[in-house]
Amino acid sequence: MIEATGKSGRARGEAVLAIFQRGAEFTKQLLDENARLQRELAEVKRRQSDAAQSDGEWSKLRSELVSKIEELENENHSMLERLRSVEGENLQFAERYVEIEEENNNLANLYVASYQLHSTLDSAEVVKAILEIVINLIGAEVFSVHVCEEGGDVLVPVAVEGDQLEKCPEFRIGEGFVGQSVETGEVAVADPATTGGLPSEAGEPIVSIPLRVEEKPVGAIVIYRLLQQKSGFSPLDNELFTLLAGQAATAIFASRLYAQSERKLSTIKGFIELLTQ
Repeated sequence: MIEATGKSGRARGEAVLAIFQRGAEFTKQLLDENARLQRELAEVKRRQSDAAQSDGEWSKLRSELVSKIEELENENHSMLERLRSVEGENLQFAERYVEIEEENNNLANLYVASYQLHSTLDSAEVVKAILEIVINLIGAEVFSVHVCEEGGDVLVPVAVEGDQLEKCPEFRIGEGFVGQSVETGEVAVADPATTGGLPSEAGEPIVSIPLRVEEKPVGAIVIYRLLQQKSGFSPLDNELFTLLAGQAATAIFASRLYAQSERKLSTIKGFIELLTQ
């Protein structure tokens, strides 16, 4: 009986021990599982932290890139503005260069015209030079050159271009468009639209250039029509009008004095020859 009781106690003890062992194993499994979950949780937190840090770095990099792009755009805009400014300056320089070239060309033309007028004392050559200046530099198609004898008041045509000399009218100083211009010594320019720019036999003068020396009338250059390619007068034309008003008058006056002196000299020589014979 005592032996049976002892066996029964050992059996219960073994059963309880087995239960404790299973509990210990289960507890160990729980601890291991908890440790594994703790490690996974830490890994998730680390990844979240890395991701957050990565997002922050990307945001910072993105901000820097956007700032750099804006800076480059501003620089590009500034360079474009500077380029436009340089292009404008280049255009101004080009326009000024053309103006200077035109001014130099005008000065050269004025010099050539002045030289032609004073390169000879022959009246016919002086008139020829005046015709060439008016044709080539002013661009007149129909015009005439008139002279006034000393002490007279009638302007007689001595040369004409684009018309016949016999059809060219005379003008009296102080009367009409041409006569008043010669009397006052002022260049008279009419509006071609009002005259029609017709030839001399049907139209009126559009320009009268008085030729005077020391307030004395010498003659006039009368323009009736311009060349087809010339629509109006330029600043050079006005300078040429002034040049002709003074230089052409001086050239004609000098050629007259020279012709008179030649005639007087010829007369004196003839008289001397008669005395010496």
